[in-house]
Amino acid sequence: MTSLLSRLFIKDRNNTTSPKVRGAYGMLFGAVGIFLNILLFGFKLAAGLISGSIAITADALNNIADSGSSAVTLIGFKLAGKKPDPTHPFGHGRLEYVSGLIVAMAIILMGFELGITSVKKIFNPTEIDFSVLIIVILAVSICVKLSMFIDGLHLAKKLDSPAIKATATDSISDVVATSVVLVSTIISRFTDFNADAWGGCAVALFILYSGYNATKDTVSPLLGQKPSDELVKGINAIVSADPAVLGVHDLIVHDYGPGRLIVSLHAEVSASADMLETHDRIDNIERELAEKLGCHAVIHMDPVVDDDENVAETREKVASLLREHIDQRLTIHDFRMVVGPTHTNLIFDVVVPFDIKTDDGELLREIGVLIKTLDESYFAVVDFDRAYV
Repeated sequence: MTSLLSRLFIKDRNNTTSPKVRGAYGMLFGAVGIFLNILLFGFKLAAGLISGSIAITADALNNIADSGSSAVTLIGFKLAGKKPDPTHPFGHGRLEYVSGLIVAMAIILMGFELGITSVKKIFNPTEIDFSVLIIVILAVSICVKLSMFIDGLHLAKKLDSPAIKATATDSISDVVATSVVLVSTIISRFTDFNADAWGGCAVALFILYSGYNATKDTVSPLLGQKPSDELVKGINAIVSADPAVLGVHDLIVHDYGPGRLIVSLHAEVSASADMLETHDRIDNIERELAEKLGCHAVIHMDPVVDDDENVAETREKVASLLREHIDQRLTIHDFRMVVGPTHTNLIFDVVVPFDIKTDDGELLREIGVLIKTLDESYFAVVDFDRAYV
């Protein structure tokens, strides 16, 4: 439904990197969710009161809670679309993640409440009235929630939005929950088994699990997760496409909310090239990154000696030694050789993945031993970087 309505109410709807467009999508999705959940709440509450089913009534309350979740999503997108101000110069985009976290917390709270109510019902069962109308209401509710899940999942993928994904997760939880309620209602009608209470417990566990997954998806970007491989490849491809760039390292992506990325990196350039011309090329690359990936880019130029065969050959030998004898993922950059009367300093940076637990002191000792296999006069002067992508 949101996709259909977006054609009527959202201009430039395919520009999903625009905060304004994202805000419009979020508000439309939230408004549709509020309307449908209130509608379902009314029908299910009536069915629950008529039948006396705790599972149906709890499912109805779940829908009214979902209305609140949709309202949170709507408000979150609205606030996230606010322009930067002196207090928040990077904008308010992370409020979209915060709204997703609130929705996830609401899912978990509902799971706890339903679990407590269902456990009480196990020890104090009540008779459930059965009617075709109740079955029809539950079946229609399943179809509506399934459509909301599909719609939300499609939009979450389109916008890369954890908040909408959390709301979509809530919808599929409702599909499972209402399906269990439907089955337990039918079982309770034809048997003496207290399926209503046990079905409520099963639904509660599923809702808790869904809330846990939704929480992970929203907390991770708030804490500062690594960028996607697709984004990293896209950045490297654009930067490396310019012949003036000899290498890329120290890439960091700062996420201030969807559509608000700040990228910083070091680009190795020839030390013998015209610096003004090279600087102009780097400026063009920054603009290209902004146009194609919707990010603000800052590129630091690292001049490297590329016309000395001995330096180039030694650099490759050192890189190979590190990959073969320490870890194949290690990379080096900013390689220089300073020749003295008694020894030669090999000065370079080593990029170390976070899952390598060896401390920097031990790594330096290992590297020092390795490069002396090339020449006894070599001495390692190393700085260690961490891979942020």
